[in-house]
Amino acid sequence: MPVITNIAAYKFARLTDLKSLRERLIAQCKAWGLKGTILLSAEGINLFVAGAADEIGFLLAELQAIPGLEGLEVKVSESDDQPFNRMLVRIKKEIIAFGVEGIDPAAYTSPRLSAKELKQWLDEGRPVTLLDTRNDYEVKLGTFRGALPIGVDHFRDFPEAVRRLPDHLKSQPIVTFCTGGIRCEKAAPFMEREGFQHIYQLDGGILRYFEECGGDHYDGECFVFDQRVGVDPGLSETESTQCYGCQTPLNAEDQLDPRYVQGSTCPYCFKTSDEQMRENIVARHEALRRLTTPLPGSQPYDNHRPLTVPAALDGATMIDFLCGILGHVGREEWLLRCEQNRILTDKLEPVGADHSVRGGERYLQLLPAITEPDVSADVRLLFEDETIIVLNKPAPLPMHPCGRFNRHTLQWMLNALYYPQKPRHAHRLDANTTGLVVCARTRHFAGLIQQQQFAQGEVGKVYLARVQGHPMEDEFKCEEPISDEPGFAGSREIDEEHGQAALTLFKVLQRHADGTALVEARPLTGRTNQIRVHLWQLGHPVAGDQAYLPNKQVGDTQTLTMQDKPLCLHAWKLSFLHPRTKVPLSFETERPEWAGEGLI
Repeated sequence: MPVITNIAAYKFARLTDLKSLRERLIAQCKAWGLKGTILLSAEGINLFVAGAADEIGFLLAELQAIPGLEGLEVKVSESDDQPFNRMLVRIKKEIIAFGVEGIDPAAYTSPRLSAKELKQWLDEGRPVTLLDTRNDYEVKLGTFRGALPIGVDHFRDFPEAVRRLPDHLKSQPIVTFCTGGIRCEKAAPFMEREGFQHIYQLDGGILRYFEECGGDHYDGECFVFDQRVGVDPGLSETESTQCYGCQTPLNAEDQLDPRYVQGSTCPYCFKTSDEQMRENIVARHEALRRLTTPLPGSQPYDNHRPLTVPAALDGATMIDFLCGILGHVGREEWLLRCEQNRILTDKLEPVGADHSVRGGERYLQLLPAITEPDVSADVRLLFEDETIIVLNKPAPLPMHPCGRFNRHTLQWMLNALYYPQKPRHAHRLDANTTGLVVCARTRHFAGLIQQQQFAQGEVGKVYLARVQGHPMEDEFKCEEPISDEPGFAGSREIDEEHGQAALTLFKVLQRHADGTALVEARPLTGRTNQIRVHLWQLGHPVAGDQAYLPNKQVGDTQTLTMQDKPLCLHAWKLSFLHPRTKVPLSFETERPEWAGEGLI
């Protein structure tokens, strides 16, 4: 079958006599057998059209002969099938709906950054915020690694979303991007008007970046507004489709889900009753019991720990790379491990100490016949749907692989429980802290929760802590900055000069005869160990804490044993917006035993 040529183009220009132009274009496009949509406005033109290559050429010649459109540039791709059902030419107030007066891209646009320049910035690791101006459902299929989604369902909501961005971004370099660049023509100047000082727009958008740079620094595919749904970095049509019911883009994995019914529902709109959820949770708990009885790391096994070469060590020898990232192990020990064939490629091939490494390469360190310390596997699921999971984490239980722990982690348990999905934590609790944790079941929704709610302080978090001593005031706060880098045994400390801003509000709930007090803690920022460090700084360390000791001493214990007294810190209440439905959710656990009247 003949290959279909697809073009996408826009240009802001002063256009007149729109009605006669519309009539001429619709007649010619139909005569040429073209299909798609052309939007005309006094501010310019926006089009997506597909057909035979020669006829597409006729259309471009016709358009470029119109005053103001002489320099019209197009993005070209090919498909096996015609992605459009009919040919439409419409007159609109705006070629991209924005609804803000005074933003005129024909007169002014923000500085443009070429695709190759952006790639160079990202290769160099320059500090820059990538702002995805597209709708949430588009972001779901893919976006630049580490990009901040603006969090809208329609571009008309962009102005209000910009006003919710944190003030510190106003002085930082920001690169806006969208599918083909048209939305950024309005988004970037609007942000400048709102006080953002260093705004750039990715010239040609994601499609131009794919064309010139491929998929470097980009995860997934790009949503397009036609029957192709998505294109990959090679600009080839992917297997993604859209749900008939809710129009959510669905990748190949989504389409394998039993809740996907073609022409009806998908995992994101399938209705699950409360009763069905409770039955699911009962089954999950039984499956988790089987997975953790006995604990999966209690029997000796070979663990392959990943090691990634940073750009700064590109070209180094293997021994220098190992000492550079994990110097505490010691050079002699690393040499011994190389001789024992315990440093491997990702294909499990041993490499020697003199092997030359390249930035970005991934190697494995073999840790043979290891067993892991016991942990509590009493994870209690409180809520789950197609998007999120809310659970009550026990202690001691690390959330991520670290140190002596790999399989004895919450992440391993959830990965095994929800396979083939890999739930992502939206926030973290220390290994010794109990309480509420929210996880997302896809990368897309994890980004929405993390970057739009947790990172911006829009999540309500309330902790219970039993502390040593009786605070003098019933309500008090601590806003001492906390160090960004770990110190002795991974601990943090107050750092007035270089620390990150931190604020915690406290309220005394009970004062006990044993000299301890039960306090409520509300962290308004999310620094590592924040509550523990602030209480330690105030002279009221958390009872059972073996890292932040009385009299400003620091211990060397990070993860407690099953026999140790508990760390008396519990994530008690949590409230946030559901990332898909935007419905407010609130969760509260029962108080732990140490939060009662008894002595510790």
